Amino acid sequence: MARAGKIDLRVFQQELAARLAGKTAAQVESSRLGLASAGQQWLIRLADAGEVIALSQLAPVPLTKPWFLGVANIRGNLYSVVDFAGFLGHDVIAPFAAGGASRLVLFGPRVGEMRAGIMVSRVLGLRNLAELAPGAPPASARPWYGQRWIDAGGGEWQEIDLVGLTQDPDFLQVGL
Repeated sequence: MARAGKIDLRVFQQELAARLAGKTAAQVESSRLGLASAGQQWLIRLADAGEVIALSQLAPVPLTKPWFLGVANIRGNLYSVVDFAGFLGHDVIAPFAAGGASRLVLFGPRVGEMRAGIMVSRVLGLRNLAELAPGAPPASARPWYGQRWIDAGGGEWQEIDLVGLTQDPDFLQVGL
């Protein structure tokens, strides 16, 4: 049961699954999952996100970069956990801080066999691309950056190509 001001993640995922079941393939393709990390707003394709969970425990891995938070056992499967803000060069967030708002976005089957996820500050819900306007890419665009979008309020959203991210040598090299 969710308490006032807190989101029951299981209820959120069930409601999201029910909403997606009623959508056509085209509607699902035009939807993105909004995330907040490193003081920016990000979007990922729903097919790229396998699951969004609150993290309960991490096993640290020695001699890895600070943004590699460790390994999580999720229903008997081991997943590498990367602090997305830290990977981008910002301060690494404590996964169990921020009032419990941080979430682990696990990579979905479209990404391939990689069992990994990115820790983000918050999940911002679904965004419809039809309600966003294309924007100019940033000057320092990384190879896995997708389209940049602008919302009605002028807010910028950077799309992440998780498939491209999993092929980035910097992302794959977690050892010191």
